[in-house]
Amino acid sequence: MPPLRVLSALDAARTQWYHFKAIIVAGMGLFTDAYDLFCIAPVMKIISQIYYHNQPVGTAVLSTSYAIALLGTALGQLIFGYLGDRVGRTRVYGLCLLIMVLSSFGCGFSVCTTRRSCVIASLGFFRFVLGLGIGGDYPLSATIMSEFANKRTRGAFIAAVFSMQGLGILMSSAVTMAVCEAFRNAGEGSSEKTRAAGMETLAPAEADIAWRLILMIGALPAALTFYWRMLMPETARYTALVENNAIQATKDMQRVMSVTMTPPLPEDTSSPTPQQPPSSSSYKLFSRRFLSLHGRDLFAASANWFLVDVVFYTSNLLLAQIFNFSNKHHNSTSVYDSAFEVAKVAAIVAVCSTIPGYWFTVYFIDRVGRVKIQMMGFFVMALVYLAAGIPYSWYRSKHEKSNDKGFMALYGLIFFFSNFGPNTTTFIIPAELFPARFRSTCHGISGAAGKLGAIVGIVGFLWATKHKNYEDDVFPDVKRVTVAFLILGGVCIAGVLVTYFCTRETMGRSLEENEEDETDTMSAPGTLSANELRPRQ
Repeated sequence: MPPLRVLSALDAARTQWYHFKAIIVAGMGLFTDAYDLFCIAPVMKIISQIYYHNQPVGTAVLSTSYAIALLGTALGQLIFGYLGDRVGRTRVYGLCLLIMVLSSFGCGFSVCTTRRSCVIASLGFFRFVLGLGIGGDYPLSATIMSEFANKRTRGAFIAAVFSMQGLGILMSSAVTMAVCEAFRNAGEGSSEKTRAAGMETLAPAEADIAWRLILMIGALPAALTFYWRMLMPETARYTALVENNAIQATKDMQRVMSVTMTPPLPEDTSSPTPQQPPSSSSYKLFSRRFLSLHGRDLFAASANWFLVDVVFYTSNLLLAQIFNFSNKHHNSTSVYDSAFEVAKVAAIVAVCSTIPGYWFTVYFIDRVGRVKIQMMGFFVMALVYLAAGIPYSWYRSKHEKSNDKGFMALYGLIFFFSNFGPNTTTFIIPAELFPARFRSTCHGISGAAGKLGAIVGIVGFLWATKHKNYEDDVFPDVKRVTVAFLILGGVCIAGVLVTYFCTRETMGRSLEENEEDETDTMSAPGTLSANELRPRQ
């Protein structure tokens, strides 16, 4: 079918102010996502000293604290991805942000201040609810940005939205360090009085406020964008292709953007519903027809996201576990020191590796292509894991600060090529591959597969590398970390293979070309579809 005029106008529209406004409004959700998901590592350092009296937090408790938000995220991606196609993208968009903001404050107001089981259970509940909001934001933000963008710079716009995660990670580290430093300085006087009285303590009473404050501050930037998110119109592609109302789609786009529309044909003016799209194909999600047309795409998107999240989230957990630049023994540090060190390392990596990787993708995604960047990222990460894993016992043999910094420079390449690679492209590709009526749902399915990969990586690493004796638990077991590095390298090689054999390039194509592929496939038995005729880029 010929493309609707409003959709053709969107594809050809020049880059304008509303595009950047949409990036900021949509990106603030991803900012909050990253802040809340990645601040838990230093927060657990504080909680361990307050409620566990500097004794080891059980592996079951630690793995649950990391996994509970990811489990909620996977469920939220499925639920809100489906609702985005059934109800509308923007109709549930504000609800996701509201859930994130309220549950972030709920984490800070977790009930109980003395019973650790009560605190952990309450925190786990609110982080699960937080995950629901975070999960919903993934498919909706990606789909909304892809449907507003023009086809020349669509990849860069979606990548720019996703790059807000880097700022969220940096913000979580900066807030954690600022709060720890402020509370440490404020508590020096009371600590001196306590030591003078012969009652040494590692966790002053005010420390229970510090970790709660860290969790709540991340909700503020997202809350400030709630008003503008509620004002966003429904995307033209949803209104025109799913609701079959091209007139309303045109009005909505002309209200917020300057788009050049071709004059209507004379016969259009006599029709009560001019330029209405023909009704969509009647096949349903996961029907045989859907699987024949989009099954490989859904498998590739889900498998690649699963593989990269195994690597990405495990690497972030490793960052908190294997790097320690403090000269103090862990039993002699204050309640804030370990959290401060974890946040400091995360901030260094964010500035030097994570954020540059995101913005390299923004610049190159519409020049090089999604598939090439994804394959390159997986391949370089595999090389780094092998280079780091094979001599890892030598790196850890002396525990010298200079050795840590040299290893960290090598380790930082993982985060750079993860973000200038599959961590970003797996967010982009599902928002471009599927028809409008399935786009948000399929993105949610792909993202949920990714979060299951994150749970597998984090829980598997924590249990596989734990020490039997806490006194040796400065770093995880060296031999087991070496094996983990080699396994992660193998996971990256699997990502290269899935990308090469199963992932289609979407650069420079209109979103509606996937719908045209259906028509081509159904046109005549034995004829080649547009997918089969199109060469791999």
